[in-house]
Amino acid sequence: MWEEKNNQLHRAFTFKDFREAFAFMTKVALTAEKMDHHPYWTNVYNKVDIYLSTHDAGNIVTDRDKKLAAAIDQLL
Repeated sequence: MWEEKNNQLHRAFTFKDFREAFAFMTKVALTAEKMDHHPYWTNVYNKVDIYLSTHDAGNIVTDRDKKLAAAIDQLL
């Protein structure tokens, strides 16, 4: 589940291994590029943390972030 905290949407994902985590990140990257809205994220082995906020709006959560979060959820 996405959690809104500190003016960001955040969700942590855990996968079987690095390969699955990287495949997921690739799908997210392609989706984000299509939406012209790019996440801040981290990856360590099988864990991916994604943080969404809209920089142009002053680093707050906007509808763009919520739409990208919903699109990311559809990739699982």
